Amino acid sequence: MGKLLIASQNRGKIAEIKALLANELLELVTPDEAGISLTVEENGQSYRQNAAIKAKAYTHAVGLISLADDSGLEVDALGGQPGILSARFSPQPGATDADRRVYLLQQLAGYPRPWQARFRCAVAISRPPDTVFYTEGLCEGEIIPDEIGEGGFGYDPIFWLPHLHHTMAELDMHHKNQISHRAHAVREAVPLLRELLNNSKKS
Repeated sequence: MGKLLIASQNRGKIAEIKALLANELLELVTPDEAGISLTVEENGQSYRQNAAIKAKAYTHAVGLISLADDSGLEVDALGGQPGILSARFSPQPGATDADRRVYLLQQLAGYPRPWQARFRCAVAISRPPDTVFYTEGLCEGEIIPDEIGEGGFGYDPIFWLPHLHHTMAELDMHHKNQISHRAHAVREAVPLLRELLNNSKKS
């Protein structure tokens, strides 16, 4: 059974990735289990670059094949913002997810609805010493002005899925992992992970 390090400190992301890969024959290792805590500056110009920065940093620290993702919310009315700045989209120092949702809605207040949007995710898989592979995923929806749902994290409570008549935050883990941007990207990565981990066991 090959080992895969989940290169994230975000407990919500770790839980989703663990659930997505639960049926694969691999040992999923978290940073806590590996005994490391990294602060990685995400200074790339794209989701792929940021995901690669994280994956490579964890691979260099532990020596394992590592999977990282970078994702963001793109709102058409705001020209694709917040995009790669989604986790830092607030002028308030130390802003929480709730603060960022409030700030986003303030920016949208002057625009007519519907506020079309999508979540975009890039997954980077880093193989020692320095090779990186990528997959991507999308989830289309729209932003709504009121928060609905207690689950998920980030912008999930205001991300409406018209075909499901629910926000992302109303979905349980099973249903979220059927349709989310991260789910699409991680599932697309599975054949590659199998090949990489099988090869690492042979070498």
